[in-house]
Amino acid sequence: MNQDHFKKENFETRISCPLCQSDLVMKWQRDNIPYFGEIMYITAKCQCSFRFADTMILSSKEPMRYELSVESPEDLDARVIRSTSGTIRIPEMGIVIEPGTVSDSYITNIEGVLQRVQKVLMTASRWVQEDEEKFARSQELLCMLDEVIEGKRTITVIIEDPLGNSAIISKKAVATKLSKEEAEKLNTGMIVFDVDKSELEHDVSDNVKPLGGD
Repeated sequence: MNQDHFKKENFETRISCPLCQSDLVMKWQRDNIPYFGEIMYITAKCQCSFRFADTMILSSKEPMRYELSVESPEDLDARVIRSTSGTIRIPEMGIVIEPGTVSDSYITNIEGVLQRVQKVLMTASRWVQEDEEKFARSQELLCMLDEVIEGKRTITVIIEDPLGNSAIISKKAVATKLSKEEAEKLNTGMIVFDVDKSELEHDVSDNVKPLGGD
């Protein structure tokens, strides 16, 4: 793509829909986030149900890990930028959210991330009602999340991004550059357009693993 495009406030490009091959308009919208810099929102939606959204950091970034200890209600306000290539981990709860080919990027805060996890857990709990062990685990995790939001429990939120397009913006957040080996182990989602086709066929959305089983 012509690099001059990225100097514009907004523009459109056309691609073929990867699902139905129809002509698809991809919209690019430039923005500036205080303390973080210039970004570009990218969105596309096809009538066949294919959709794509991402937040691209316009400056060159290294593969990064951001880690924040959530200890108080104030920590819930820390800004989170999660690109489609970002993996979110909450180790105390065994929760891993990995990117897939139709993952959404979003800008929210820590509380917003936890609320997204809550929605996934509530859906998962309905799926596993007949599995007593997994259902009990889902209810346990939901209670833990409530305690975190109420300031009664401490957790760690980690975001890892091999493309450097995700971040936790907080004075308390610890930023660490990922090694090449660590970055290569992470999923990247749709933002990498030359991924193996077989992965595209199976990796269709955020892969959330909150219940400790397949």
